[in-house]
Amino acid sequence: MTVRTSDFDFDLPDELIAQRPPVERGQSRLLVLSRQTGAIEHSSFARVTDHLRPGDLLVVNDTRVFPARLVGHRVPSGGAVECLLLRRLPGHSDPESRIPNPEYWEALMHPGQKLKPGARVLFERDDLHVHGEVLARHFQGRRTIRLWAESGGMALADAIEQIGHIPLPPYIARPDEASDRARYQTVYAREAGSVAAPTAGLHFTDRVLDELRTRGVERVSLTLHVGYGTFKPVRVENVDEHEVDPEFYTVPASTAEALTNALQTGRRIIAVGTTTTRALESLTVDASGRVQPAAGSTSLFIHPSHRFRVVQGLITNFHLPRSSLLMLVAAFVGREQILAAYREAVAHEYRFYSYGDAMLIV
Repeated sequence: MTVRTSDFDFDLPDELIAQRPPVERGQSRLLVLSRQTGAIEHSSFARVTDHLRPGDLLVVNDTRVFPARLVGHRVPSGGAVECLLLRRLPGHSDPESRIPNPEYWEALMHPGQKLKPGARVLFERDDLHVHGEVLARHFQGRRTIRLWAESGGMALADAIEQIGHIPLPPYIARPDEASDRARYQTVYAREAGSVAAPTAGLHFTDRVLDELRTRGVERVSLTLHVGYGTFKPVRVENVDEHEVDPEFYTVPASTAEALTNALQTGRRIIAVGTTTTRALESLTVDASGRVQPAAGSTSLFIHPSHRFRVVQGLITNFHLPRSSLLMLVAAFVGREQILAAYREAVAHEYRFYSYGDAMLIV
């Protein structure tokens, strides 16, 4: 049976698309959905501990968003330029370059039609300067760009950290603000490398994490660096024809061991977010039931034909119509149930998308 992209459409009023986070972290609402019955309970994220139980294994994505959006101008014309750094290119080199300590990145650049190979750009903020040169053009506005910091200045990574802007999602219709550096980041973020936050984790506070630990809920981490492909629309009508961009992830041995123990003892594994879910479902579980640690990239596209092997519960935000993320959640709970839950959320004016409210599916 063909699964169609149009099967995942729903009506969403624009005013329910959250433009800012709650005044305080953890004040989000929580819709609790039963996989077995489809029953819905309205709660608050501050009470998420009421809906988990001792022995549950909570798995979080500890990736950290870096300020990947650079704003500057062309050299020497002065024309405005924006650059979204997508992925550092390790091992890339240019033997003819005389620039000390350059880095090479895949990036989206605007205005793309004017930024041909050889174009020079300058990004500056607070008396810091980062130089760039376009080396190659690729499809859909992507470029290979060489970056370097001002001679004698700070390291390039530190300069980008200060000059760059937090790359808010395209549906947030405002410039980034200073507060976004903290709020578009989980409290347990550790490994820099994402251009978008694993937003289900934004609801957690240190207090909630302490309460979960006291209640006997175990927590482990993995790392999946969220790429710009998380916003990639599904442009095909036949869902099986869609491809997900690869994202890099690491599941350490300690996390794999905790997952193995949970599976073998019948404890629930609760994934925090779709990124965590994709990493967990990409893992190898051997014939003895042991989960293998891993490091690499995954292009796993989870949609309603997927059979879950690891994840038994999911904390997630509310996703875009017709998106691959909505299809992932539909695969976990069923298309009709998730669309019914979304209609309920709209009727009760839940806030949607990255800075919106949360859903727990168990």
